[in-house]
Amino acid sequence: MKDSGRMVIYIGKAINLRSRVRSYFYESAQESAKTRQLVWRIADIEFIVTASELEALVLESTLIKRYRPRFNVRLKDDKRYPYIKVSWQDDFPRIYVTRQMSQDGARYYGPYTSVDAVHQTLDLLRRLFPYLDCKREITGQDKRPCLYYHIKRCAGPCIGAVSKDEYRAIVDQLCDFLEGRADEVLTDLRQRMEAAAEAWRFEKAAQLRDQINAVEKVIERQRVVSLTKADQDVIAFARQDSQACVQVFFIRRGRLIGREYFMLEGTEEEEDRTVMASFLKQFYDEAAYIPPEILLPKEVAEAMVIEEWLRTRRGTKVALRVPRRGPKKELVQLAVENAAETLAHLRAQWLADESQHTVALTELQESLNLPAPPTRIEGYDISNIQGTAATGSMVVFVKGVSRKSDYRRFRIKSVAGSDDFAMMQEVLRRRFKRAVAAREAKAGEKQVGRDDSWVILPDLILIDGGKGQLNAALEVLKEYGMDDLAVVGLAKKKEELFLPGQSEPVILPRGSQGLFLVQRVRDEAHRFAVAHHRIIRRKAGLASQLDAVPGIGPTRRVALLKQFGSLDAIRAATLEELVAVPGMTQKAAQAVKDFL
Repeated sequence: MKDSGRMVIYIGKAINLRSRVRSYFYESAQESAKTRQLVWRIADIEFIVTASELEALVLESTLIKRYRPRFNVRLKDDKRYPYIKVSWQDDFPRIYVTRQMSQDGARYYGPYTSVDAVHQTLDLLRRLFPYLDCKREITGQDKRPCLYYHIKRCAGPCIGAVSKDEYRAIVDQLCDFLEGRADEVLTDLRQRMEAAAEAWRFEKAAQLRDQINAVEKVIERQRVVSLTKADQDVIAFARQDSQACVQVFFIRRGRLIGREYFMLEGTEEEEDRTVMASFLKQFYDEAAYIPPEILLPKEVAEAMVIEEWLRTRRGTKVALRVPRRGPKKELVQLAVENAAETLAHLRAQWLADESQHTVALTELQESLNLPAPPTRIEGYDISNIQGTAATGSMVVFVKGVSRKSDYRRFRIKSVAGSDDFAMMQEVLRRRFKRAVAAREAKAGEKQVGRDDSWVILPDLILIDGGKGQLNAALEVLKEYGMDDLAVVGLAKKKEELFLPGQSEPVILPRGSQGLFLVQRVRDEAHRFAVAHHRIIRRKAGLASQLDAVPGIGPTRRVALLKQFGSLDAIRAATLEELVAVPGMTQKAAQAVKDFL
């Protein structure tokens, strides 16, 4: 279903399409506020015929992920969740964080909801199983190892401290540990310790003893929840208003090895069985591992079709079960309680933050004489060094919270020298030119595209600078007929706010929420501009170093950067790898090696 702007607002499936579509337009269906809003926005309906219910389920999940329609139940974060990746296809596997799975022979674990939690997990794993995470070519012939080897966070395959087989055994144990096979890991470590002791390799035996003690301490914290040593996921959720929090317990070999929570949007007025079905389809479409049994608090919609789909993904039977009694029922109840507790905790945080944000916006409305609280604030800043590598930034805060998906960076193109006023005008012209073009396209019922954030105009524009920057901004707004937009300049020295037509600045009270908010917007705009500026300078510095290499011109320089990405990677590349770059010759490759 699409609205008048051709935006997809709902995706569904049905065996009988005619009956399903008509159901939205019955008078009884209009009792639901969500359905009323959906029907009011429908301008067009498109349909696709599939060969089976299973094919329809897969297509529905794919389209919901692509379009994220506002009237579908969906995972709240549209970013990709982080995974732990083990590059098992390599001779010396590396372990690192990624946000995308691919069929490349690697092993993946996740998804996780917090990238910080993933890094904490990796830090723990590295203490237990010292693995490799650098990108150097491992030959075993390096003269000296890096710091991680000396602090026992790497086994040192680069210097030949362990062989290829010994290193892969360490990584294999790490994978077993992540998969919940900790008992097998301990058995193997004890056997290796005893063998080392019998061979009088007492230092190696002591290392293995310390590793065993560390692994045992971690296992002690993992709760044994099943004597059957089964692999299970236990899933439950709690709801309040339009929010739903799903809790997932990961049980491997009878041990609770971890848990994650996920927030859902678009759940208002949806049945529990529908909400759970939507989560299962979206979560297991991204999951690195699907267990043979999934425990749920209630029956779900389309259970048989979902089971069939999960079987095709796992390769063997997957059962969705609703336990009625016994330990499995207790596990599900524990997940329900955790979901309710997590949702209550998150809501308390949101309410506290929302209260402060409301106060801040109200203070700005009163201090700046705005007709309403500035729901959307856009902050702008310029970063350059004497006019070189100049960049501009636009950051967006909605209801006092940063909306990073709407941030934009601008590479200054038309201004020579260090004219900050002209640079700010270029940034604003490009921003509001896009706004006018997007608005005209929408008015002409043309496809605006997924990035229609340019259409949304700010309630307040915050310029980093004093009167000069403010006047420069006003000129641009007048050019585009948007001089009715509220705009202020924030001077850094005394945190003064300059308004159009006023000689005296507005000074917000120290410690006020309004001042904290404008400072956050200003600081975020500055951080975003400087970060981009540094990237450009670093690339320019790298390019200038490569330009100094005899025989390396712009074409070869671009090819080298595209292939290796950094000067360190080019320096570490072999002669054969350099020659393999498009446009490179043996002579040019040797020149690069000699120069670097």
